[in-house]
Amino acid sequence: MSNSDAAAVLTTSDLSEATRAVRTLLSVADLDPGEVDFEAVIRSPDVLARVRQVLPGLEWWASSGKEGGSSEAGDDPAACLPVQVFDWGRPLDRAEPFIAAMGSDPAAVRWDLDGWLAVPEAGLEAISQKYAYLTLTVNSRDLYQNEPSRDHTVHVHVHNCDSDDLARVHWLADRVGGRFTGRVESAPL
Repeated sequence: MSNSDAAAVLTTSDLSEATRAVRTLLSVADLDPGEVDFEAVIRSPDVLARVRQVLPGLEWWASSGKEGGSSEAGDDPAACLPVQVFDWGRPLDRAEPFIAAMGSDPAAVRWDLDGWLAVPEAGLEAISQKYAYLTLTVNSRDLYQNEPSRDHTVHVHVHNCDSDDLARVHWLADRVGGRFTGRVESAPL
């Protein structure tokens, strides 16, 4: 198993700004084939109802642990709140409806890309699928919803922020009017 480095390139209290930044970054990525993964902590019955409309067959378990209820056991998630959501491999078109459904609950949406495209004019070679991801954390500063906040952070993933990949991080941050803050999290792949 390996890890990517997830570099924070934009933090904003404006969710629409964060979503626009994601769209911009997706425009310079190879999306074929692409999929999206979701992680969240759902605390409210209203958010749960909206998320279940977006993601039928939602995979979840009680925050207290699977013994407190899970989709695997066929339990009712509304009776088990708060619940953890770990739903993987969904179509790309599910991302924005999921983000809109989250309200003030924390989540991470990760786009699994086929690669970051080469940018010859910036001296950047293509990066393979293994290290090409994009994550938007909603109402959380970190990838794992451990740092709840009222803002949202866009993270770009590369192999290693201590290498030539750092030039790509800066280039991607520039595309969205952000900047690399030096904040990096290791993301298991």
